Amino acid sequence: MSPDDRFRAAARGYFVYGVIYWIGGVYLALHGVGVRGSMAAGIGWILLGGALVVLIPFLLRRPRAWFERWILSRRDFARVLALFMAVRAWEVGKIALRSETASVPAPWGGVITFRAGAAVFFVVTLVALVLVARAAWAAAPRHAAEH
Repeated sequence: MSPDDRFRAAARGYFVYGVIYWIGGVYLALHGVGVRGSMAAGIGWILLGGALVVLIPFLLRRPRAWFERWILSRRDFARVLALFMAVRAWEVGKIALRSETASVPAPWGGVITFRAGAAVFFVVTLVALVLVARAAWAAAPRHAAEH
């Protein structure tokens, strides 16, 4: 698999991860969980999250000269992203291992415990993290030898 293929897979994986987290965050916010302060602040975080779900895969998918020239190389961006995702996996994993957690109503009836939700988010995060880390630490493409 070429490094470009790995970055495309990382972009797809991050997009799926981001959409799942975004939907989960919106659902929790609608139930009053995680929203601190005003409703406007909660809406701001939801909009920011939605923008990142689109922007990060856009930056991972293929090289962007303006981004790589002024901010970070795509490889370094993926490495920083992988670090943040590892921290997220650690924090969500801790919630999944708690003996008691709160719950929210499930859309289909019943309840979803934070523990069960965190377990799902942990698995999703790990899969996306592996894809992003593979791209971040993939061997750099070899350039043809100059004659």
